[in-house]
Amino acid sequence: MSVNQSAPPVPPFEQPQPIYPGYHQSSYGGQPGSTALPTHYGAYNGPVPGYQQTPPQGVSRAPPSSGVPPASTASAPCGQAAYGQFSQGDVQNGPSSTVHLQRLPGSQQFGSPLAPVVSQPALLQPYGPPPTSGQVTAQLAGMQISGAVAPVPPPSGLGYGLPTPLASASGSFPNSGPYGPYPQGQALPRSQAQGPPGVLPPQRSAPPLASNFTSPASVGPRMPSMTGPLLPGQDFGGPPVSQPNHVSSTPSQALTPGTQITGHPGPLPPMHSPQQPGYQLQQNGSFGPARSPQANYGSPYPATPTFGSQPGPPQPLPPKRLDPDAIPSPIQVIEDDRNNRGSEPFVTGIRGQVPPLVTTNFLVKDQGNASPRYIRCTSYNIPCTSDMAKQAQVPLAAVIKPLASLPPEEASPYVVDHGESGPLRCNRCKAYMCPFMQFIEGGRRFQCCFCSCINDVPPQYFQHLDHTGKRVDTYDRPELSMGSYEFLATVDYCKNNKIPSPPAFIFMIDVSYNAIRTGLVKLLCEELKSLLDYLPREGGAEESAIRIGFVTYNKVLHFYNVKSSLAQPQMMVVSDVADMFVPLLDGFLVNINESRAVITSLLDQIPEMFSDTRETETVFAPVIQAGMEALKAAECSGKLFIFHTSLPIAEAPGKLKNRDDRKLINTDKEKTLFQPQTGAYQSLAKECVAQGCCVDLFLFPNQYVDVATLSVVPQLTGGSVYKYACFQVENDQERFLSDLRRDVQKVVGFDAVMRVRTSTGIRAVDFFGAFYMSNTTDVELAGLDGDKTVTVEFKHDDRLNEESGALLQCALLYTSCAGQRRLRIHNLALNCCTQLADLYRNCETDTLINYMAKFAYRGVLNSPVKTVRDTLITQCAQILACYRKNCASPSSAGQLILPECMKLLPVYLNCVLKSDILQPGAEVTTDDRAYVRQLVTSMDVAETNVFFYPRLLPLTKSPIENTTEPPAVRASEERLSNGDIYLLENGLNLFLWVGASVQQGVVQSLFNVSSFSQITSGLSVLPILDNPLSNKVRGLIDSLRAQRSRYMKLIVVKQEDKLEMLFKHFLVEDKSLSGGASYVDFLCHMHKEIRQLLS
Repeated sequence: MSVNQSAPPVPPFEQPQPIYPGYHQSSYGGQPGSTALPTHYGAYNGPVPGYQQTPPQGVSRAPPSSGVPPASTASAPCGQAAYGQFSQGDVQNGPSSTVHLQRLPGSQQFGSPLAPVVSQPALLQPYGPPPTSGQVTAQLAGMQISGAVAPVPPPSGLGYGLPTPLASASGSFPNSGPYGPYPQGQALPRSQAQGPPGVLPPQRSAPPLASNFTSPASVGPRMPSMTGPLLPGQDFGGPPVSQPNHVSSTPSQALTPGTQITGHPGPLPPMHSPQQPGYQLQQNGSFGPARSPQANYGSPYPATPTFGSQPGPPQPLPPKRLDPDAIPSPIQVIEDDRNNRGSEPFVTGIRGQVPPLVTTNFLVKDQGNASPRYIRCTSYNIPCTSDMAKQAQVPLAAVIKPLASLPPEEASPYVVDHGESGPLRCNRCKAYMCPFMQFIEGGRRFQCCFCSCINDVPPQYFQHLDHTGKRVDTYDRPELSMGSYEFLATVDYCKNNKIPSPPAFIFMIDVSYNAIRTGLVKLLCEELKSLLDYLPREGGAEESAIRIGFVTYNKVLHFYNVKSSLAQPQMMVVSDVADMFVPLLDGFLVNINESRAVITSLLDQIPEMFSDTRETETVFAPVIQAGMEALKAAECSGKLFIFHTSLPIAEAPGKLKNRDDRKLINTDKEKTLFQPQTGAYQSLAKECVAQGCCVDLFLFPNQYVDVATLSVVPQLTGGSVYKYACFQVENDQERFLSDLRRDVQKVVGFDAVMRVRTSTGIRAVDFFGAFYMSNTTDVELAGLDGDKTVTVEFKHDDRLNEESGALLQCALLYTSCAGQRRLRIHNLALNCCTQLADLYRNCETDTLINYMAKFAYRGVLNSPVKTVRDTLITQCAQILACYRKNCASPSSAGQLILPECMKLLPVYLNCVLKSDILQPGAEVTTDDRAYVRQLVTSMDVAETNVFFYPRLLPLTKSPIENTTEPPAVRASEERLSNGDIYLLENGLNLFLWVGASVQQGVVQSLFNVSSFSQITSGLSVLPILDNPLSNKVRGLIDSLRAQRSRYMKLIVVKQEDKLEMLFKHFLVEDKSLSGGASYVDFLCHMHKEIRQLLS
């Protein structure tokens, strides 16, 4: 199909939508490289002392953990020295192979150090007898770096990677053993550089399948790739093997050969400082083409150790590791996707398209599949058989956000009203009418695309078909042409066949001593006076239909009658909390505008009424019970906003005891810390869901409150939990009020039920999120807002067909804020494949990590944390090993080869493993862990992306007049320069790190003090100063906060200050204090795991 052909008829309900069959676009790392010459390094200086020739016996796999390696392994920790640099560009989809990799000789534990991670298909390298030293030298002597296309094929050996500068290791895995000895005393000639590199940008039509950091010499024109040192004992030569199913089908897509990178595994090169000639910088640790230095980025963090060029007397060397710039960079991948895919709209008309990354700003045009803002999948091309899916181990899952808010440029789903007959559905499987249904017999019947049942078309819905078999009104009906739309539901879809009343909000305020003393009650009552004017409303309605009520409580509950006819509010006390009832019906839930005077009077009186209280004990379960009973009596759904300060220890149902015990961490009983103390709250949640009563909980604890138990009802009713530890009005007021305003104003669907239907061959088997399930198919939500997601896992129950693909339909039945019953439908069509290469080419790593984190965070409820961590590592290794074995070109076992779409899987997975849930530091409380665990359960893909890999933004490197967001740098201490200022955000926390050598003028402009020493550490608000830098930084902070669903409180951190430990916890590429591995070490560990699986 040509992009220039005429567009289909334009739907009257939307802008013209031409169908783009797939615009050309470069893949990750597909930018043409700089034409700067890759220049050579200085001479090598003899053998490197201190390498151990034989590793210890019996090395077993150990999960990443902290501590000094045992003596036997200390001399050469994992990742000690790998020489590999990237070549230009990406590699074309290479051949698939079933060659099993050969196990290395026993004397050599796991071969070479992690030879550079490979960006795809090397040619087949059969293993054979080791070459003699003379052969090696002779072959290497003829190698060179050359950018021009050579008419004669280069030597058929595996090239060696350029030596990369090495910094000190940031930690290693115990028991991981050395990665293999180097031949000693063998000085080999250095490589030469000739000619500028030239690379054509890769074509969009055949995205690269893998990322490989090593470049064997190639035969004939092919994409450039990268290679690392061969292992001792491996042979060089070997003819190329033809491997058909993985190479792109059209010869025109073959790209010109890029730079062949050569070198040898000799001793360490001398360290060059980046300022010296002959050293080419890479942008932000880029992965892909060598780039010229990025504007405004200086040298690495000054603390990086350097090695002199002349070796001294023999002495043990410090541990070596991979150059962090030589491994895949999240920053580079994000940047490349923004450049390649941010400018074009994402048109959903084509089945199985992988959307741009969540970090890319793009517009969506709905032409038959749901927008990725509503549904994202782990893979858009799923295996045809369950055997293939088991082999790959890639989870098949969708992260669904049914009520996601859209940017202003995109239209909300259209509302379709079919009158009393209601929406048209399949008689057998009950799927709703959608663009994939097939009309037959002149339009009188339709065949269901989910179960193949043939249904009659009702007379009022009949329409003729055109010459292509499509209905002539296709583009007049959203349900026939759009991926997402809404139906107005008939009375048959309502509870008890009765049209629902508009929902109600009940504010339930803790008035115990703690709440009064901190000033919380006064602050809250003051805010509610104005906030109640902003309750959510439907479309163009003048006022909200939502009614409101008030309860205060400590050991007893106080209900308030705020009927508009009263001069003053009336209080009614219920002290029998064991048998909760609602003492009044009329006057409890009221319209805000009718009862404004009475409500304002009540909010003025509450702080005064309880100002002298000495009551410290509180109840909790009876408070929820009371709110639910009030909604039941009013026959409506609604939401409870509970503001609570302490562990409920008063005698009442749901009473809790302090069970916080840090001694349980890293034991089999650790899981009990995440489980609720009592089953009472689950039973209560079940009743709430049946009534459509959603609970949002705002916690203000000064000590342990058992979040794991208190959050059960919010979690099961689709509500939210907000936590403000050690709340102080002056420090936390802005954060609390911002969260409260957003929570009260956001659009919510009440009393909701969601079902996910699939076409024959797969079915939904598992669900993750904040909801309740009474059966295996229906997700029940007392409330669902635009921030919550439901993650669904699919499994095969039959064979899938490549031609027909696989279909998903998510249907959400809910009550709107105005009391209207609606059905929101999202449809998505996926491709199916018989080749594993197609699966790996169409995965989405961010969604995969979202699923894996939720899977692990649920796992800690029933299994020891160590077991959960090991399961994640094993699954990741199996995914990558399957790719290596079945899709990647054969190459040295010393290379780590990653699929292009999954090259960030190790770095992101390591972030999940190091998170506070799976590897808590000493300062993390049990409540914090329970809080984060339930938060992540319903996060969307964009939120988990920044939560696990925070954004680090340098503020003083881009020009002051440039107000756009500065380019991020990698989350590692090495990227910090003590002359700069950085912002770090992860969706919940926001830090401003100030280097000790920042210019005085910058300090004055931002903090209004004359020197670094006068800056207040821990400051949470920047002074409002009228100068360009201050305006820019405060504007950037506001813009970051606007992107997130929760207000991020700012913390100013000074270099070398005690708060810096907290800040460094978020530099996730480094080794963590709690024992989490650095990115480099984890990559080595993953490599070892993969090789164990392959051998």
